[in-house]
Amino acid sequence: MMEEEELEFVEELEAVLQLTPDVQLAIEQVFPSQDPLDRADFNAVEYINTLFPTEQSLANIDEVVNKIRLKIRRLDDNIRTVVRGQTNVGQDGRQALEEAQKAIQQLFGKIKDIKDKAEKSEQMVKEITRDIKQLDHAKRHLTTSITTLNHLHMLAGGVDSLEAMTRRRQYGEVANLLQGVMNVLEHFHKYMGIPQIRQLSERVKAAQTELGQQILADFEEAFPSQGTKRPGGPSNVLRDACLVANILDPRIKQEIIKKFIKQHLSEYLVLFQENQDVAWLDKIDRRYAWIKRQLVDYEEKYGRMFPREWYMAERIAVEFCHITRTELAKIMRTRAKEIEVKLLLFAIQRTTNFEGFLAKRFSGCTLTDGTLKKLESPPASTNPFLEDEAAPELEELTMEKGDLEQPKKPKAPDNPFHGIVSKCFEPHLYVYIESQDKNLGELIDRFVTDFKAQGPPKPSMDEGGAVLPSCADLFVYYKKCMVQCSQLSTGEPMIALTTIFQKYLQEYAWKILSGNLPKTTSSSGGLTISSLLKEKEGSEVAKFTLEELCLICSILSTAEYCLVTTQQLEEKLKEKVDVSLIERINLNGEMDTFSTVISSSIQLLVQDLDAACDPALTAMSKMQWQNVEHVGDQSPYVTSVILHIKQNVPIIRDNLASTRKYFTQFCIKFANSFIPKFITHLFKCKPISMVGAEQLLLDTHSLKMVLLDLPSIGSQVVRKAPASYTKIVVKGMTRAEMILKVVMAPHEPLVVFVDNYIKLLTDCNTETFQKILDMKGLKRSEQSSTLELFRQRLPTPPSGPEGSSSLSLLAPTPEQESSRIRKLEKLIKKRL
Repeated sequence: MMEEEELEFVEELEAVLQLTPDVQLAIEQVFPSQDPLDRADFNAVEYINTLFPTEQSLANIDEVVNKIRLKIRRLDDNIRTVVRGQTNVGQDGRQALEEAQKAIQQLFGKIKDIKDKAEKSEQMVKEITRDIKQLDHAKRHLTTSITTLNHLHMLAGGVDSLEAMTRRRQYGEVANLLQGVMNVLEHFHKYMGIPQIRQLSERVKAAQTELGQQILADFEEAFPSQGTKRPGGPSNVLRDACLVANILDPRIKQEIIKKFIKQHLSEYLVLFQENQDVAWLDKIDRRYAWIKRQLVDYEEKYGRMFPREWYMAERIAVEFCHITRTELAKIMRTRAKEIEVKLLLFAIQRTTNFEGFLAKRFSGCTLTDGTLKKLESPPASTNPFLEDEAAPELEELTMEKGDLEQPKKPKAPDNPFHGIVSKCFEPHLYVYIESQDKNLGELIDRFVTDFKAQGPPKPSMDEGGAVLPSCADLFVYYKKCMVQCSQLSTGEPMIALTTIFQKYLQEYAWKILSGNLPKTTSSSGGLTISSLLKEKEGSEVAKFTLEELCLICSILSTAEYCLVTTQQLEEKLKEKVDVSLIERINLNGEMDTFSTVISSSIQLLVQDLDAACDPALTAMSKMQWQNVEHVGDQSPYVTSVILHIKQNVPIIRDNLASTRKYFTQFCIKFANSFIPKFITHLFKCKPISMVGAEQLLLDTHSLKMVLLDLPSIGSQVVRKAPASYTKIVVKGMTRAEMILKVVMAPHEPLVVFVDNYIKLLTDCNTETFQKILDMKGLKRSEQSSTLELFRQRLPTPPSGPEGSSSLSLLAPTPEQESSRIRKLEKLIKKRL
């Protein structure tokens, strides 16, 4: 019974002492121990086996038991001592807490005493400094009073002196005195409620009003609106009067400037009236020559009279520009029918030259009416399309060289006067646009004539096919037109010019490029009787000559150049045109046209090489493959195909060296065209013996190697073929090899033959399988049983998307379509 109770106690103790892993880890860190009894996973059986590993060790069991009992007693003593030591902890803690509370009360009392003493000290300091603050306030008030009295004395004396000097017109002294009086008066703004101060302020305002009227009268006397200027010229009195006007109401200064400029330009309005011959565009130079003389005259006579910060010379020039723009617009509206493009460009050139002259002479700081902001040119472009446009020159393209001086127009972004006069020509730019339309039409016609006269470009075997020089001439002309138009307007005229550009880019693409591509009998896409007769007779299809191949490559390179340059032209036009019109600049249609020319050129090259290989493939299909007795070198038809490839491909590669990506496209398209055609002719080789199939397999491998080497064939520099091209060749020619391997395989037993076919070709099309059987030369009875077995052995198509993809194999393949076309050709031949 005792043992059962002890076991129950141990089990209960173990259940109580089950600690979490985190607690157990913490205990091991605080009380590290190597004793097995202290381990959390203590196993009594293992411990006993450790103490008594053998039966002989049981001899000292009493000694081990005594040690364990001794250890238990020691642990009991330690536990007892610890428990007794904890009996007085609560009492000690309460005592420590009481002592801490007493210490806090004592500290609080000391802090309160310190605070009371600080308040008493602050009150004492305030009482000590109260008298000092009063003295400070008194001193500040006294200083302010003395300063104010001094200012009042200065103001009163200054007002008296100002009135006296005004009556005597001593403007030099008045300028300095008036500024001082106004500065002093600013100190009395808060004292305007005092009658004396208000009276002095009113006297200052009255003096200013009198000075303004007096100065305006002096200028009216010196520069009357009607009549001539005083012979004596400007006086020192007027120069000092300008200094006074700087201090007075700004309207006085503006009135002086307005009257002087009006009087200075009155002669211009008379000389260049609308009914005068000199007012027309052909004599526009005289307008600008007149203002230049007036500016020189102003500098000599009146340069020192007006302050430099008035910028009188620039204001005269700006007002002249506004008047000239208005007068020119009015006279051009009246005589619009007389405006010709030569005359218009002449006037525009002279005007932009004059605006450039103004930009060199003046800063444009007086253009504060919004004109500067409106006429600001677009920011400089980083587009390389017009690398020399940083300083564009307006050129007269329709006049003879030397008729006009080259303009010296500065950079557009640095010219604040750009368009200040030439803006008036914008409504009449339709004349220029129509002229450019006509000139571009004549240019395209000249390109066509020159091409016919000079013939196609010479064959090139060095640096790649040459770009036709006419395309560079076309874009150079476009550049000049765009620069001219953008200097005059960035609005609707630029849109109209863009439309003209689009029209003649299309014409260039069709008349110069597409129109000069060599024609082929198969280019029409349909069957002709002549082509069928030629095929019947066994004659070869006409190939392009070396010159024609070079021409096609040259047209392709030119179209590629036009495509890139047209894209840059579109970007530059968008930079030049107003932001609101950017969306209307779109040359995607023209770029698509050049892309079409490129595709047509590549297709012609592919068709030519493809047609050159057709006779060899036809010869292959007509050979008696069942009579071949031994396998030799490659067949003659393979040699013929390789010969045509080696003749054409190096020429095309060398002439497309500058457009390498299109040569790669040519290779890919040729592979996609030749390989299916080769497989189609391969199916026509029937019946085939085992040796014949081996020979065909050898020939197929030879063609595969040649096609893989096609991009670098005949080149001294061997380059690795593009991966996209290699993938197409390997996939297509491997299929041809698999077809021949299936043909070489014995058809007995049928199950093995069918499974081998499905494994090698993965083709579930019964028509292809039928062709394989025809190539093997099986009889119809054998074919029927084999086809039936083939249908039974076909794998079940999976459901879902995979099933739909496998079902798509039942659709007619390009090979089937080709066979149908061939059957139609045979039928037509028989009828013929």
